[in-house]
Amino acid sequence: MKKKKIVALIIAVAVIIPIIFVYSTIEEEEKNKIPIVTVSYPREGSTLSKIVIISGTASDPDGDDNLIEIEILIDDERYLIDGNSKWSYEWNTYDLDDGIYNFYIRAWDGVDYSETEEIKVRVQNPVIVENEEHKWAIFVIASNFPDDNDSKLGNGGLYFAENMAEYFVRNYDYSTENIIILFDDGWIREDNGYGKPIYTLQERKRKYDFTYAGAFKGNVKLSIDYVINEANNFDDSEVFIWISSHGYGDSSKECFGGKLLERSAVFLWDDILTDDELGDMLSSLKSEKTCVIVDACYSGGFADKSIFNLPEFFTLKSGIPNPGRIVIAGASKFRLGYASTTKGPLFSQLWFYGIESGKADGFISGILNIGRPTRLKFFKDGKVSVEEAFFYARYNIRKNPDLTDYKKMEPQINDQYPNRGFLRSMKGMVLGE
Repeated sequence: MKKKKIVALIIAVAVIIPIIFVYSTIEEEEKNKIPIVTVSYPREGSTLSKIVIISGTASDPDGDDNLIEIEILIDDERYLIDGNSKWSYEWNTYDLDDGIYNFYIRAWDGVDYSETEEIKVRVQNPVIVENEEHKWAIFVIASNFPDDNDSKLGNGGLYFAENMAEYFVRNYDYSTENIIILFDDGWIREDNGYGKPIYTLQERKRKYDFTYAGAFKGNVKLSIDYVINEANNFDDSEVFIWISSHGYGDSSKECFGGKLLERSAVFLWDDILTDDELGDMLSSLKSEKTCVIVDACYSGGFADKSIFNLPEFFTLKSGIPNPGRIVIAGASKFRLGYASTTKGPLFSQLWFYGIESGKADGFISGILNIGRPTRLKFFKDGKVSVEEAFFYARYNIRKNPDLTDYKKMEPQINDQYPNRGFLRSMKGMVLGE
């Protein structure tokens, strides 16, 4: 009897222990695994200013689809962003005091938080320039927001903007701290913009320490407000604004592009910017030396022009042109503009080449602002003005046999520098002087 009990006990143990082991294994397999988060930018101890793109990666061993959100804590301020294997958050430091700030970042999968990443950084925003060079530039490029690759403009606009900015630093004495470049959503994408995001604008190696951020409507307004607040402190301030994107219109309507009684507008990454909205943003700018270039399809309304140098309807005025300002549109309000996916928009390429090479020196308006060269030495002084570069670009679009397909672009200009009126001074605006 005793022997039978021992045998029964052995059998019971032999059966129960595997069952317990199996159940414990299943329970272990079903237990949630915590997500993982890493921070790519900024680095520990970095000195930051203006708009900072905080970015990194996240993953979940149970599947990245389980990532719910990324939590960022910056000195007791909590920010939540959607969970993603590549994430980013734009942190505005304009209104913060200079000093040390601590980041605490973690991911959540709906059950557990990841380990917390801790980073300490220093915020040190630039002070007002204490010399005679009071110059600011804003470049806005929204190129790759469409879902279909056929409509994307690639990264050419970004590279072109950086080339202009570098030229301004080398030749016009612009400070790198006074140059802002807003591009797409702040990310560089594979395959010249057609692929997946690979790193943010601030993460990549770059020659100059410009301020980078995404081409969101809020960032455009924030950047313009910042420049206005700085530039209005000086009587000799110079402001340059360049915008390149898709223009809002209807290419199926060949005569007017659907813009006859509509405002000109350009696409930003998250919204549309109309000409009167840009006018409102610039309304308090006091600078008497301002150049605004909007290079996009159907953009003439930004310069208060329709086509053939004809004025816009008074009810559709943008409010951008003012005394001391030159406003240029890369195409008429009723016509398409064109851009290279690797080199940037066509009009701006020609305009900048006219300045950089000096070949635009001496170009004048001609009939209907078509532009033409002159042999009179009176018009050549070894410098290239904004207007001369415009007429050089306009002339080449109309006359260069290699550009025949683009001659209907009809770039427009509204020149009120240094003041408005038919008998205004003929002095051109030379940037950097």
